[in-house]
Amino acid sequence: MSTRLNIATTDAAAYKAMMGLEGYLQNISLNPIQKELIKIRASQINGCAFCLDMHTKDAIKYGETPQRIYLLNAWREAAELYTEEEQTLLAMTEEITLISQKGLTEETYYKAKQLFDESTIAQIIMAIVTINSWNRIAISTHLPIMK
Repeated sequence: MSTRLNIATTDAAAYKAMMGLEGYLQNISLNPIQKELIKIRASQINGCAFCLDMHTKDAIKYGETPQRIYLLNAWREAAELYTEEEQTLLAMTEEITLISQKGLTEETYYKAKQLFDESTIAQIIMAIVTINSWNRIAISTHLPIMK
């Protein structure tokens, strides 16, 4: 697969706007592992090899275990490996990433409200929206995996 255009150089203003979201995400209340779990799970669903490669490496740098990364695609069956907060983040990630199926369900939103304040829920949604945007950019432009 050949690389297509480079958004960063072709449309620098758009890329700068995306980087603005990344800057915002650096200062939210989620910890680095929580952020990476969101990024990895959304990238699994979207089939974004570039982002999966990047974020699994980042997660390991932050102290995530290979076992939890390997089982992330089956987190419900391996629920004992993930905290209640992480399970809720993952459910939100799946429902928002697959928005056309049923969206963020009342059940998942209610669970999030039990565990997080509204500000944190907004941050989680923005983290999910941002990685979904990056996935679409990487897939559309055929970003190559770093070797």
